[in-house]
Amino acid sequence: MYQLKVFGLVALATLAFATDLDKVPNPLDNMPPPLRGKMHPIHTQHVGRKYLDIAYAKQSQAQKLDIYLPKVGKAPYPVILAIHGGGFAFGDKATGEINPQMHALKLGYAVVSANYRLSKEAPFPAAIYDLKAAVRFIKAHAKQYHLDPHKIIAWGDSAGGNLASMLGTTAFHPELEDLTMGNPTQTSQVQAVVDFYGPIDFSTMDVQFKQSGQTSFQEHNAPNSAESLYMGVAISKIPNLVKFANPASYISKNTPPFFIMNGSKDPIVPTQQSMLFAKALQKVLGKDKVVYIQLPGAGHGGPTFEESKNLAPIFAFLKKWHLAPSH
Repeated sequence: MYQLKVFGLVALATLAFATDLDKVPNPLDNMPPPLRGKMHPIHTQHVGRKYLDIAYAKQSQAQKLDIYLPKVGKAPYPVILAIHGGGFAFGDKATGEINPQMHALKLGYAVVSANYRLSKEAPFPAAIYDLKAAVRFIKAHAKQYHLDPHKIIAWGDSAGGNLASMLGTTAFHPELEDLTMGNPTQTSQVQAVVDFYGPIDFSTMDVQFKQSGQTSFQEHNAPNSAESLYMGVAISKIPNLVKFANPASYISKNTPPFFIMNGSKDPIVPTQQSMLFAKALQKVLGKDKVVYIQLPGAGHGGPTFEESKNLAPIFAFLKKWHLAPSH
């Protein structure tokens, strides 16, 4: 497995911040509606109590989260950490994009939806720093908000799927964590990951689209791609550094259980990304701890990923690993 070194991270940060992102075209100009975030309202009918816009760190206005407690079950509640997508460039914690996660409230889970610094503000590794700080905040304030600090499931879609997966595989990599952001005595380890169609290996996306015959809406190796803007440099110029943002680079025996789902007709993230990631996880963790489901005919998000029949296997998986709510 590729191991991230501190000197490599410093080199990446130097390259990233040396890039004048203001001169790069905005990725919103070329991205189709599926990547612009689902603007339908968030489903709050199963919310019993909520705490909104809580700052989990102080470096940016983006570092805020919302906490939704269920009407059913009893405290402390297991936590679904919802991580929105948006090509690392846009999106928000309070949109209907997290409606699949909001289904968990019906079962007695709490949902914590977190924002993070987007690529226009700060490129990699800022987003993963932020989300690890959010996990530490949840654990440090678990009693205050009636949360179970021992049952935290990271669940993200698209770019959020990459970040949720990074939370799952990099918990024991201090070089990918900034403890000065708060609650340094807490760990950022999560107990399970749900990855909805996340990009995993940025460097192979264009090749995989060609191999599959599926039409892609953009060239991922281009300097204005979502992945290049996230890294701060065109990914074609930094093949070794791209490995730093690849969750598969850090898979170990310490990696928690993973549930991965994508659609067979995804025009934004190649289907091979999820498939190969699942196989890499299974090789180390065993097939028992890794479930991969591909939804026939489904694209990149949409109502299919909110249907109860497609969400039921996820909650059964969490129950199997003793992460279900207590009743």
